[in-house]
Amino acid sequence: MASTIVIVDDHPLTREALSSLLGAHGFEVIGCASDGAEAIQEVCRLQPDLVLLDLSMPGLDGLAALPRLREAAPEREVVVLTASGTEENLLQAIRAGAAGYLLKTEPPERIASFLDGVANGEAALSGLVARRLLDQVRSGNGRGSGVPDAIATTLSAREVEVLLLLDEHLGTDEIAKRLFISEHTVRSHVKSLLRKLGVSSRREALEHLAVARAA
Repeated sequence: MASTIVIVDDHPLTREALSSLLGAHGFEVIGCASDGAEAIQEVCRLQPDLVLLDLSMPGLDGLAALPRLREAAPEREVVVLTASGTEENLLQAIRAGAAGYLLKTEPPERIASFLDGVANGEAALSGLVARRLLDQVRSGNGRGSGVPDAIATTLSAREVEVLLLLDEHLGTDEIAKRLFISEHTVRSHVKSLLRKLGVSSRREALEHLAVARAA
Protein backbone atom coordinates (compact mmCIF):
# COMPACT_ATOMS: atom_id res chain seq x y z
CA MET A 1 0.00 0.00 0.00
CA ALA A 2 1.37 3.41 -1.01
CA SER A 3 2.42 5.83 1.74
CA THR A 4 0.21 8.90 1.88
CA ILE A 5 1.76 12.35 2.13
CA VAL A 6 0.85 16.00 2.62
CA ILE A 7 3.16 18.60 1.06
CA VAL A 8 3.62 21.93 2.85
CA ASP A 9 5.26 24.69 0.80
CA ASP A 10 4.26 28.25 0.01
CA HIS A 11 5.27 28.03 -3.67
CA PRO A 12 2.57 26.49 -5.91
CA LEU A 13 5.09 25.39 -8.54
CA THR A 14 7.13 23.58 -5.91
CA ARG A 15 4.05 21.81 -4.56
CA GLU A 16 3.07 20.78 -8.09
CA ALA A 17 6.57 19.53 -8.93
CA LEU A 18 6.83 17.55 -5.70
CA SER A 19 3.37 16.07 -6.21
CA SER A 20 4.37 14.82 -9.67
CA LEU A 21 7.71 13.51 -8.44
CA LEU A 22 6.34 11.64 -5.47
CA GLY A 23 3.37 10.29 -7.41
CA ALA A 24 5.79 8.87 -9.97
CA HIS A 25 7.69 7.12 -7.14
CA GLY A 26 4.69 5.39 -5.62
CA PHE A 27 3.54 7.90 -3.00
CA GLU A 28 -0.05 9.09 -2.77
CA VAL A 29 -0.16 12.87 -2.32
CA ILE A 30 -3.48 13.43 -0.57
CA GLY A 31 -3.15 17.12 0.27
CA CYS A 32 -1.10 20.30 0.19
CA ALA A 33 -0.78 23.38 2.38
CA SER A 34 0.86 26.76 1.88
CA ASP A 35 1.74 27.63 5.49
CA GLY A 36 2.08 26.11 8.93
CA ALA A 37 -1.41 26.88 10.15
CA GLU A 38 -3.02 25.31 7.09
CA ALA A 39 -0.66 22.35 7.42
CA ILE A 40 -1.87 21.57 10.94
CA GLN A 41 -5.49 21.66 9.77
CA GLU A 42 -4.85 19.46 6.74
CA VAL A 43 -2.72 16.91 8.59
CA CYS A 44 -5.33 16.56 11.35
CA ARG A 45 -8.06 16.19 8.73
CA LEU A 46 -6.29 13.85 6.30
CA GLN A 47 -4.03 11.85 8.67
CA PRO A 48 -1.25 11.15 6.14
CA ASP A 49 1.64 8.79 6.80
CA LEU A 50 4.19 11.53 6.07
CA VAL A 51 4.37 15.33 6.04
CA LEU A 52 6.93 17.07 3.81
CA LEU A 53 7.48 20.48 5.39
CA ASP A 54 9.23 23.60 4.12
CA LEU A 55 10.69 25.93 6.75
CA SER A 56 10.52 29.35 5.12
CA MET A 57 6.86 30.30 4.74
CA PRO A 58 4.77 33.38 5.52
CA GLY A 59 2.64 33.40 8.65
CA LEU A 60 3.37 30.32 10.75
CA ASP A 61 6.68 29.03 9.39
CA GLY A 62 7.89 25.44 9.38
CA LEU A 63 9.96 25.58 12.56
CA ALA A 64 7.07 27.06 14.51
CA ALA A 65 4.59 24.60 12.99
CA LEU A 66 6.69 21.47 13.52
CA PRO A 67 6.16 20.96 17.28
CA ARG A 68 2.47 21.78 16.87
CA LEU A 69 2.19 19.17 14.12
CA ARG A 70 3.90 16.59 16.32
CA GLU A 71 1.54 17.40 19.20
CA ALA A 72 -1.60 17.42 17.06
CA ALA A 73 -0.72 14.30 15.05
CA PRO A 74 2.00 12.35 16.91
CA GLU A 75 1.70 9.30 14.64
CA ARG A 76 2.59 11.33 11.54
CA GLU A 77 6.26 11.52 10.53
CA VAL A 78 7.42 15.01 9.52
CA VAL A 79 10.33 15.48 7.11
CA VAL A 80 11.76 18.95 6.57
CA LEU A 81 12.55 19.89 2.95
CA THR A 82 14.22 23.28 2.83
CA ALA A 83 16.86 25.46 1.23
CA SER A 84 18.31 26.25 4.66
CA GLY A 85 21.07 23.99 5.93
CA THR A 86 22.06 26.10 8.93
CA GLU A 87 23.03 24.26 12.11
CA GLU A 88 20.54 26.28 14.15
CA ASN A 89 17.58 25.28 11.97
CA LEU A 90 18.78 21.68 11.74
CA LEU A 91 19.10 21.21 15.50
CA GLN A 92 15.87 23.03 16.23
CA ALA A 93 13.98 20.84 13.75
CA ILE A 94 15.43 17.60 15.13
CA ARG A 95 14.68 18.62 18.71
CA ALA A 96 11.11 19.42 17.65
CA GLY A 97 10.69 15.86 16.37
CA ALA A 98 11.51 15.93 12.65
CA ALA A 99 12.14 12.45 11.25
CA GLY A 100 14.34 13.91 8.55
CA TYR A 101 16.00 17.07 7.26
CA LEU A 102 16.51 17.29 3.51
CA LEU A 103 17.87 20.08 1.33
CA LYS A 104 16.09 21.16 -1.83
CA THR A 105 19.35 20.72 -3.72
CA GLU A 106 18.95 16.94 -3.41
CA PRO A 107 18.25 15.10 -6.68
CA PRO A 108 14.54 14.25 -6.96
CA GLU A 109 15.19 10.51 -6.86
CA ARG A 110 17.12 10.91 -3.60
CA ILE A 111 14.23 12.79 -1.99
CA ALA A 112 11.87 9.96 -2.89
CA SER A 113 14.37 7.39 -1.60
CA PHE A 114 14.78 9.24 1.70
CA LEU A 115 11.00 9.39 2.16
CA ASP A 116 10.75 5.65 1.49
CA GLY A 117 13.23 5.18 4.32
CA VAL A 118 11.25 7.35 6.72
CA ALA A 119 8.09 5.41 5.87
CA ASN A 120 9.99 2.30 7.02
CA GLY A 121 11.16 3.79 10.31
CA GLU A 122 14.49 5.27 9.23
CA ALA A 123 15.83 8.79 9.65
CA ALA A 124 16.59 10.96 6.61
CA LEU A 125 19.42 13.47 6.43
CA SER A 126 21.01 15.07 3.38
CA GLY A 127 24.74 14.44 3.23
CA LEU A 128 25.73 18.00 4.12
CA VAL A 129 23.22 18.04 6.96
CA ALA A 130 24.50 14.73 8.32
CA ARG A 131 28.04 16.08 8.32
CA ARG A 132 27.00 19.18 10.26
CA LEU A 133 25.13 17.08 12.79
CA LEU A 134 28.13 14.80 13.19
CA ASP A 135 30.34 17.84 13.74
CA GLN A 136 27.96 18.97 16.48
CA VAL A 137 28.18 15.58 18.19
CA ARG A 138 31.96 15.48 17.90
CA SER A 139 32.24 18.97 19.31
CA GLY A 140 30.71 17.78 22.56
CA ASN A 141 26.96 17.56 22.16
CA GLY A 142 27.08 13.78 22.54
CA ARG A 143 29.02 14.08 25.78
CA GLY A 144 26.71 16.77 27.07
CA SER A 145 23.71 14.54 26.48
CA GLY A 146 25.18 11.81 28.67
CA VAL A 147 26.27 9.61 25.75
CA PRO A 148 30.05 9.24 25.31
CA ASP A 149 31.50 10.22 21.94
CA ALA A 150 32.43 6.60 21.16
CA ILE A 151 28.70 5.79 21.06
CA ALA A 152 27.27 9.16 19.96
CA THR A 153 29.33 9.18 16.76
CA THR A 154 28.05 5.69 15.91
CA LEU A 155 24.33 6.41 16.29
CA SER A 156 21.94 8.84 14.65
CA ALA A 157 20.62 11.76 16.72
CA ARG A 158 17.25 10.04 17.17
CA GLU A 159 18.92 6.76 18.17
CA VAL A 160 20.87 8.65 20.85
CA GLU A 161 17.57 10.01 22.16
CA VAL A 162 16.06 6.52 22.22
CA LEU A 163 19.11 5.08 24.02
CA LEU A 164 18.91 7.77 26.69
CA LEU A 165 15.23 7.02 27.24
CA LEU A 166 16.00 3.31 27.47
CA ASP A 167 18.50 4.29 30.14
CA GLU A 168 15.60 5.92 32.01
CA HIS A 169 13.94 2.46 31.96
CA LEU A 170 11.10 3.60 29.72
CA GLY A 171 9.15 1.09 27.67
CA THR A 172 8.42 1.28 23.96
CA ASP A 173 5.05 2.97 24.47
CA GLU A 174 6.51 5.55 26.85
CA ILE A 175 9.37 6.36 24.48
CA ALA A 176 6.90 6.76 21.62
CA LYS A 177 4.86 9.26 23.63
CA ARG A 178 7.96 11.16 24.77
CA LEU A 179 9.33 11.54 21.22
CA PHE A 180 5.95 11.91 19.47
CA ILE A 181 6.63 8.92 17.21
CA SER A 182 4.94 5.57 16.70
CA GLU A 183 5.82 2.45 18.67
CA HIS A 184 6.78 0.84 15.35
CA THR A 185 9.30 3.63 14.76
CA VAL A 186 10.70 3.22 18.29
CA ARG A 187 11.21 -0.50 17.69
CA SER A 188 12.94 0.28 14.39
CA HIS A 189 15.31 2.72 16.11
CA VAL A 190 16.04 0.20 18.86
CA LYS A 191 16.78 -2.52 16.32
CA SER A 192 19.11 -0.18 14.44
CA LEU A 193 21.01 1.01 17.53
CA LEU A 194 21.45 -2.56 18.77
CA ARG A 195 22.93 -3.52 15.41
CA LYS A 196 25.27 -0.51 15.37
CA LEU A 197 26.45 -1.20 18.92
CA GLY A 198 26.98 -4.88 18.19
CA VAL A 199 24.65 -6.10 20.93
CA SER A 200 21.53 -8.25 20.90
CA SER A 201 19.30 -6.80 23.60
CA ARG A 202 18.32 -3.57 25.29
CA ARG A 203 19.99 -4.76 28.49
CA GLU A 204 23.26 -5.31 26.64
CA ALA A 205 22.97 -1.85 25.05
CA LEU A 206 22.66 -0.26 28.50
CA GLU A 207 25.59 -2.29 29.78
CA HIS A 208 27.60 -1.07 26.78
CA LEU A 209 26.59 2.50 27.61
CA ALA A 210 27.61 2.08 31.25
CA VAL A 211 31.02 0.70 30.28
CA ALA A 212 31.60 3.56 27.82
CA ARG A 213 30.68 6.13 30.48
CA ALA A 214 33.10 4.58 32.94
CA ALA A 215 35.98 4.47 30.46
